[in-house]
Amino acid sequence: MPSPLARRAALTAAALAGPVGWLTAAAWGLPTALGAHRRRLRPIVAGSPQFSEGKFHNRMPTPALSPANTRDGLLRQWHEERHVGLPGGPIPLAQAELPDDAADLAVTWFGHASALLEVDGQRVLVDPVWGHRVSPSPVFGPTRLHEPPMALEDLPPVDAVLISHDHYDHLDLPTVRTLLATQTAPFVVPLGIGEHLRKWRVPEARIVELDWEETHTVGGLALTCTEARHFSGRYFHRDTTLWASWAITGPRHRVFFGGDTGYTPAFAGIGARFGPFDLTLLPIGAYNDAWHAIHMDPEEAMRAHGDLGGRVLLPIHWATFNLAFHRWAEPVQRLLTAAERTGAHVVVPQPGERIDVLDPPAVHDWWTAVGSTAEPHEGAGVGSSVLARTVTRLLSLLPG
Repeated sequence: MPSPLARRAALTAAALAGPVGWLTAAAWGLPTALGAHRRRLRPIVAGSPQFSEGKFHNRMPTPALSPANTRDGLLRQWHEERHVGLPGGPIPLAQAELPDDAADLAVTWFGHASALLEVDGQRVLVDPVWGHRVSPSPVFGPTRLHEPPMALEDLPPVDAVLISHDHYDHLDLPTVRTLLATQTAPFVVPLGIGEHLRKWRVPEARIVELDWEETHTVGGLALTCTEARHFSGRYFHRDTTLWASWAITGPRHRVFFGGDTGYTPAFAGIGARFGPFDLTLLPIGAYNDAWHAIHMDPEEAMRAHGDLGGRVLLPIHWATFNLAFHRWAEPVQRLLTAAERTGAHVVVPQPGERIDVLDPPAVHDWWTAVGSTAEPHEGAGVGSSVLARTVTRLLSLLPG
């Protein structure tokens, strides 16, 4: 018969098995997913005019988070209002029929900031994220609110992959690995992100790193890295790689991809130098007073569209992940109200829908029927309450 000491040891081991197993699963693959260490990044980024005092900076003062004395309210939102951003029902998906040859000007939106651009016969894939969870961990972090509208392997050959910055909802390791196996196009990225890609074994020949105002040419397209107002970081050290928007300029057509950004007067200068743009893809979701400087709200996106000289606006950065506290459908509702006031031409495709920008369809309301949830929904969008507790702890450690 086991001794009391042996029984206690067995019970202790059993009690610890669950948490230890969970922590092991949560940490699985973490060092790789986090990307390059800042020591490896420093020699690559130190020469940039945007880099000083050990990190990248926006050109205008930009707090990434509200002052410390307002954080208590933000932490309460993490605990109490996280469910508000969930959809009230299934999100309808479209199945794009992609032509063999790229069109003069078309776009297929896959959800969030992921889209396939067709510009003057070339294809550019922007911020592709096909992963289930935008997090370094396979166990916790925001999960998709809808499945990818098509398999990444089914994409036609693309001429370039553009990345706006290194946050998990814009730079996704599983997607990069699939693109390595299924595509041959270069990854054209802001300065420093190439070091993440090198760690993930992307060949040097497929990495192009640019600073703001620098251009890389693919076929007949000029891909220019342009200013954005945001921040970067895949773990505790922030702003070690550059963030950007992109101007895609062809012989006949021009597209602006905003990625993720707060409003900045720099949009007017980008429009003057590289516009006017036939199509703008601008973020409208994940806004909050606490981070207004780094995420645009729908009205600011409409203003940016005007600054850029945009003709057709396609809203991005909404619908796919629960990253803020506004209702799921609110961003597009506010955007269309703003568009009515200005007379702007907006297209709102379902995830997976392809739009002929030269003959854009009328807006079809597919989101009202989905609606927004009013009750907490266990596991959807966030993964678990562990994330909220973790974020609370991390926010409390940030300097004021």
